[in-house]
Amino acid sequence: MPLPRFDRLPAERREHILGVARRHFAEHGAEGASYNKIIEAAGVSKTAAYHYFDGREDLLTAVLDGVLDRLLHALGPWDPARDEEDFGARFAAGSAALAAHLRDHPEDLALADAAIGRSGGSPWLDWFGALVTDGRRLGVIRTDVDHALMVSATAAVVRAADAWAVALMTSGSLEGLPQGDPPHQLWTLLRGLWGAATAAPGQEPNDAH
Repeated sequence: MPLPRFDRLPAERREHILGVARRHFAEHGAEGASYNKIIEAAGVSKTAAYHYFDGREDLLTAVLDGVLDRLLHALGPWDPARDEEDFGARFAAGSAALAAHLRDHPEDLALADAAIGRSGGSPWLDWFGALVTDGRRLGVIRTDVDHALMVSATAAVVRAADAWAVALMTSGSLEGLPQGDPPHQLWTLLRGLWGAATAAPGQEPNDAH
């Protein structure tokens, strides 16, 4: 985490430094970016840099923490759904918001996996844990698979679908999808994983097959 002197900098200065670092890590990789080049690009002397961070790993942690915070903010908190329809609508809205955020913030997209992995999966997996618990309560998600395994599998499917949807959105290839738009494609995948014959949001149950 940043040292206290960094926290005392004006907010605009802190964001500038972290923004420069985020761009470098996104371009060169979480393990490949040069600490010296980052602080030089941010206009920070080596002496000042070590008053702000313990070193490169400390700066990387601060950047990835920010990425994870923005991903979770895009998803929004998971609150218990009223029923199966409400569950589907809330999930569709959250996943669409996350995909849109990643499309509009390519640096966060590039660093998303590193941010989730660096955190040990939490609080990212906590969000999906709440989702799975709620889905089981409503009968949407099967209960014969270990809870932690279902949480990890659901999170992995959503992450893969987001990367796929962003690639389509940025390339303009959404038109002509034979099986519908990305939210319905994701719902189809998850319906199979969860083992419940639930229709995609906005579809009648008989249309889900």
